[in-house]
Amino acid sequence: MGWFSGIGRGSYMDAVPGRLQPLSGSELRRKFLGFFRDRGHLILPSASLIPHGDPTLLLTGAGMVPFKPYFLGTETPPSTRISTCQRCLRTADIDNVGKTARHCTFFEMLGNFSFGDYFKKEAIPWAWEFVTSHLGFDPEDLWVTIYLDDDEAFEIWNKAVGVPAGRIVRLGKETNFWEIGVGPCGPCSEIYVDRGPEYGCGRPGCGVECDCDRFMEVWNLVFIQFRKDEAGEYHLLDKKSIDTGMGLERASAILQGVRSVFETDLLQPVVAAISRASGKAYGEREEWDRSIRVITDHMRGVTFLVSDGVSPSNEGRGYVLRRLLRRSVRHGRLLGIERPFLSEISWAVIDVMKDAYPELTERSDYILKTINAEESRFVETLEQGTGMLDSILGKLRQQGVKVLSGADAFRLYDTYGFPYELTEEICQEAGVSIDHEEFLRLMNDQRERARAARQVAGYLGDATVDAEKLAGMASHFIGYGYLRAEAGVTAAFTGAGPVGELREGETGQLVLDRTPFYPEAGGQVGDTGIIEGPSGKARVSDTRRLGEAILHEVKVEEGSIAVGDTVTASVDEKRRLAIARNHTATHLLHAALRRVLGHHVFQSGSLVAPDRLRFDFSNPETPGREELARVEDLVNDMVMADLPVEVFETSLEEARKMGAIALFGEKYGERVRVVRIQDKSLELCGGTHLARTGQVGLFKIVGAGSVAAGIKRVEALTGNQAITYVRDLETSLMDAAARLKTTREQLADRIDLLLSRERDLERELSSMKDQALARRVDDVLRRVEEYQGVKILVSEVEGLSPEELRGFSDLIKAKIGSGVLVLGSRVNGRASFLAAVTRDLTTRGLNAGEIVRETARVAGGGGGGRPEIAEAGARDAGRLGAALDAAREIIRARVGRLLQ
Repeated sequence: MGWFSGIGRGSYMDAVPGRLQPLSGSELRRKFLGFFRDRGHLILPSASLIPHGDPTLLLTGAGMVPFKPYFLGTETPPSTRISTCQRCLRTADIDNVGKTARHCTFFEMLGNFSFGDYFKKEAIPWAWEFVTSHLGFDPEDLWVTIYLDDDEAFEIWNKAVGVPAGRIVRLGKETNFWEIGVGPCGPCSEIYVDRGPEYGCGRPGCGVECDCDRFMEVWNLVFIQFRKDEAGEYHLLDKKSIDTGMGLERASAILQGVRSVFETDLLQPVVAAISRASGKAYGEREEWDRSIRVITDHMRGVTFLVSDGVSPSNEGRGYVLRRLLRRSVRHGRLLGIERPFLSEISWAVIDVMKDAYPELTERSDYILKTINAEESRFVETLEQGTGMLDSILGKLRQQGVKVLSGADAFRLYDTYGFPYELTEEICQEAGVSIDHEEFLRLMNDQRERARAARQVAGYLGDATVDAEKLAGMASHFIGYGYLRAEAGVTAAFTGAGPVGELREGETGQLVLDRTPFYPEAGGQVGDTGIIEGPSGKARVSDTRRLGEAILHEVKVEEGSIAVGDTVTASVDEKRRLAIARNHTATHLLHAALRRVLGHHVFQSGSLVAPDRLRFDFSNPETPGREELARVEDLVNDMVMADLPVEVFETSLEEARKMGAIALFGEKYGERVRVVRIQDKSLELCGGTHLARTGQVGLFKIVGAGSVAAGIKRVEALTGNQAITYVRDLETSLMDAAARLKTTREQLADRIDLLLSRERDLERELSSMKDQALARRVDDVLRRVEEYQGVKILVSEVEGLSPEELRGFSDLIKAKIGSGVLVLGSRVNGRASFLAAVTRDLTTRGLNAGEIVRETARVAGGGGGGRPEIAEAGARDAGRLGAALDAAREIIRARVGRLLQ
């Protein structure tokens, strides 16, 4: 499929060293992968930007990320030689995007990997051969860097490859040694191309270490030969590995003879789309160019993030997506684009990348709708926040101040949703810095308040196992065909670590050499059941996978289970069947949603449990009642048709050709498992399923809602749970009908009749209240006094709510014509105040908001409002009388000043 289909021996042409091949980005992908396929590498498709099964990583930021378990030794690779073109996203350099010719957040990394197979003496010559003999780089233009004391690499570069010693630069640990804490690590070596002095900074010391655009890195080799321990010591690995990378965009820029990645055929069509949308030609003005480059890069990342199942949010990956999209909107405004335009730019990205990533076309409707919805939401925030920030900056300029307070930045972020990064960017452009420490302190205070309001609960307590302790262990899953099997215990763990046995009453984990227990995966919960050995019995409460080992969470109920025991592992069959019922129903639900809502619907998450199923999917709106009814009917039609459920294995490429649906963020090997339900559903799936759809029984949707922007959720029941749910509903209806003395069929009509009577009674009661209020108005009007020609009314009106006080004040104003009034009332132990000033007096300077604020302060409260009418409240109702006495004096004082 896509860019790796059709790659074979002879699919690329040789080049003459010194004569660059003018390759398109697509041709470079194919040439690179073809080169390494001919050297025994398995070609795998790009993994998702969402790292699979790795909570330590936010996003896929390097070509090796999908292979981290292979480098750690916790999983066995499908081949010891692999090559990929991996989509990546990093935000560390986001502030430099647009300012330089080479910085991008989104990029593609061409890579070849060895897992304990070949090492330096193969990897180095292959890298040189590819860039010189197959891409045509002139060896005289190439420089090489190595780690300070990597003499082995120096010898290969100098003696075997023939790079002069003067063009091999030794660099330190900061740039040429790769490590990520404890674990595998090693020195690096890079190939740089000298693009010529016209690209440089002109400084005398300009070289590969310079940050200008003259020397551009085109290849990076990481030699994974050490393991770093907790003490910081380095130990040589028995099996050494290779991780190399070649940036597709950078290499394309050099091969195509353009100054920057933004002028390559990979990015130029997107640049052109932005120029059309803005009417600003690229290359005319640097400030325009910067904004065009920012939008071009960011929208490539946004498009792929949404395609991979990330939704805009205020945390994690969703925040990265939101930040990229919002920066794009702002730079669009700087180009004069006032209308929503990002979906047009995303379509340009899809058009360029669709051959390499056909899933973009499949998901295009969803991608564009998600982007358009988020852009529309942000435009309101942007207008409001930009206006406020401009006002604040204007005041700072008048005062000659060059620092925006952290409190102002925090208020923009917390109250108005204006991103801090945008505040920072706008301030930089205005020559103003931000009190970052104050902002961070306010953010931390907010987090502490939120944390104090939450109850924090552990997930698995201390009963967890470090993946490193399972290195080399593997469990063979046989649960598709067996629910009971003999197996050997290969490891046991408690919270303290590995143990030789688990005794009666102890909880922990057991690893078996083979198991029928399904480990939690793909939304399906893990199996439960019994493990019984010669000396004891343990109950399995959950099953999960860690690396290639399957962990059985157990509590020993009798005797003991020891490492080395031969045991009988028995899955709870009834529970497994209920899970399979819900899993097959999930596939039917997915198919029905796509038929009713459209083919932009894709699964973005699920829960398949024995008692229920939950399905999260991409869609702009939550399905309505009629749509859900159609979905439910379609699923039940497929259930009653008793269709066969077919499960088979094939290659990933063949499965995609068949139209099988893959899941967002899921990692697939070369061989995949496919679940087919005739012509209704075809999905890649590793879960357990029924033999026929008829075994699902009744399917009933019990809920629908929104999970995030663009992600909706449906919850449903099957089998006995669905029957019980319907029966409970029926019982509730019958009980309600009995209470209302009617039949179930006439219940709705009976409720309508009662609601109509209730409305009539409410109207009658409201009328009676109005009449009572009118009578009270006459009583209160007797307390009107005149002061220097102004009518003043201050009175307590017992038992009226704030809303009723407003209505009461309108009646009084209509009677007195002109004047000032303050009313007070006690309700549920609280004092409420209302002040009103007729229009003829507000124009002369009397203000109801000021009057009510001073009045409420006497009772320990506060409030305010418009000059004509204002409200306030106070907790101390016992001070109501004193506050009203004070109100009379407050009004007199203001009237006196007014008439002076």
